[in-house]
Amino acid sequence: MSSVEAVKEALTHVNDPALGFDIVSAGMVEDVTLDDGKATIHIRLTTPACPSRDTIGNNITDVVGAMAGVSSVDVRFTAEVRPRASQSAGAKLPGVRNIIAVAAGKGGVGKSTVTTNLAAALHRHGARVGILDADIYGPSIPQMMGDPDILSATGHGGRITPAVHMGIKVISVGFFLERGNPVIWRGPMIHKLLQQFLDDVDWGELDYLMVDLAPGTGDTQLSLSQLVPITGAVMVTTPQEISIIDVEKAISMWKRVEVPILGVVENMSYYHCTSCGHDEPIFARGGGKQLAEREKVEFFGEIPIVSAIRGGGDSGKPLTFGEPDSAAAQNFMAIAGRVACAVSRRNVPTPGSGVRSSKLAMIR
Repeated sequence: MSSVEAVKEALTHVNDPALGFDIVSAGMVEDVTLDDGKATIHIRLTTPACPSRDTIGNNITDVVGAMAGVSSVDVRFTAEVRPRASQSAGAKLPGVRNIIAVAAGKGGVGKSTVTTNLAAALHRHGARVGILDADIYGPSIPQMMGDPDILSATGHGGRITPAVHMGIKVISVGFFLERGNPVIWRGPMIHKLLQQFLDDVDWGELDYLMVDLAPGTGDTQLSLSQLVPITGAVMVTTPQEISIIDVEKAISMWKRVEVPILGVVENMSYYHCTSCGHDEPIFARGGGKQLAEREKVEFFGEIPIVSAIRGGGDSGKPLTFGEPDSAAAQNFMAIAGRVACAVSRRNVPTPGSGVRSSKLAMIR
């Protein structure tokens, strides 16, 4: 007959494919009970966007269900996003578990479009998400997210509460400018504003704070890397070589300031003709994947040229919210899951000496 301890030991042979090691070492097994042959196993995923959920559940059912004395297996899932490793009580933004920089080497590659749709996708997956619009000279987020459900306000002690758009907390210099008014500032002013957005904004509890950065390798990127511990950067590129060259420079910059590269997204990969079904690689195709392979980072996926993506940005409702059942929205949902898993891999300690035994002891 099987025992609870035997079931727990068997779970050390079930891997999370996204992490690359077993669910016990990852600290994902919360509780195990065995009652009259029925095994109930509580699993805490490292992100609600985990694409491995069904695989993990099926593997647990197969492994535990094959044990003597086990007549049925009930796998129950919850999720809790792990905080970045550098998170500490005295750090800035203590309630923000992960800061993800969305960056590009040049303008016009759709970085803000990727930011808003990934944020929307993570929110739809069940995560608590915010967007900090750090593109001070060209803030696009207010237009792309539309009118807020809750306006930004200044409360007690001068603390700023971010606006809330469709459940996502948002702050941008664009909220404080009239349309057409430019920001004409030197670098120190940008640093000061970013510092205010980080120190004086009450972000509350967030799983992911997406930072939409200005293109290039200038003051905004350097200031952000100095002010807060960034979990990692998502690089956005278009397929053509002129974009890849600039992204390579941006990757080198992030490495110099010791910010991990989570992976690469290729935007505008191809145009899909809805009439004939033909895919036309207008700007070439595959440059982002080749770049990821050269840099030895993950390739998160391709985003095609779809008029509804552009329309969602112009109308203030990202496609992932506006047309959630569309193929493009499902594409963003899948990419968001890969990004979330890349964050988890950064934050969950890999098994080492004594790790498995200590984790097993914790669930006993």
